[in-house]
Amino acid sequence: MSGRCRAHLPSRPTWRCHVCGSAWPCGTAKVWLLAEYGRDRISLLIYLATLQQEAAEQLADLGRPVAPRRLTARFTAWVPARPARTS
Repeated sequence: MSGRCRAHLPSRPTWRCHVCGSAWPCGTAKVWLLAEYGRDRISLLIYLATLQQEAAEQLADLGRPVAPRRLTARFTAWVPARPARTS
């Protein structure tokens, strides 16, 4: 990561953004992740699903379990099925 987005990383074990305090991935992190992975949506989804599992375990260990469907919405459901077309 580079520039301002570098700090928009998850703070473990709470899974809040280091910068804005939003649930991670925050809006800025999502934009950066889409740009970083480009057209490789499969790798992005594998990466996010791995982090989703880690977050589920860590949040449960804190006594704050999150429903799987909510974690799915937060970590992977926002990824477009296909990259945006460029003219």
